[in-house]
Amino acid sequence: MNPQPTTSVSRRPFANAPTTCQARILDILLAQDGSATRLCEAVAQGPVGVQVVRQQMTGSVPDLVRQLLRGDRFIERVSFLFARGEVMLDSVSYVALDGLDAGLKADLLAGLRPIGHLLTSLWTRREPIAEAASLAAPIWTAVGLPDDAATRAYRIVAPDGPRMIVVETYRRGMLMKRRE
Repeated sequence: MNPQPTTSVSRRPFANAPTTCQARILDILLAQDGSATRLCEAVAQGPVGVQVVRQQMTGSVPDLVRQLLRGDRFIERVSFLFARGEVMLDSVSYVALDGLDAGLKADLLAGLRPIGHLLTSLWTRREPIAEAASLAAPIWTAVGLPDDAATRAYRIVAPDGPRMIVVETYRRGMLMKRRE
């Protein structure tokens, strides 16, 4: 399911959250090593939409991506997750095309589902990348609102090796009110 996107969603930076409680929530979001998609669904109390802002196959990626993933061709995908009119997170993903399953590649290129849903059939682990801010430029270029303090990056590794790098910036939509 992909609820209606873009023109009517609100995007607000998270890092200037005013309360101690909100700052602690951000600490937890940045430290967790599970699926951000599943966290967004828990906060939204239901499905979230994905909007692909820009996606391309490219050989031109940041040096750090080339060091951490193998191959010469990648999918670069800038997207965001949203629910109830609020952007919950913006992201840029780099997916190594070498050895990528054809079905997964087709799903990624279609851009209809969050990456967190596409990975459920694979055994994966996430490895944090300390240089998150250095990889976030495509997010800032595409949607604005730089927010290094609310940004994290990680490499997703499958049994056959590193598959992708994901850089996520949490937004204030993660603080949406609970439905009663």
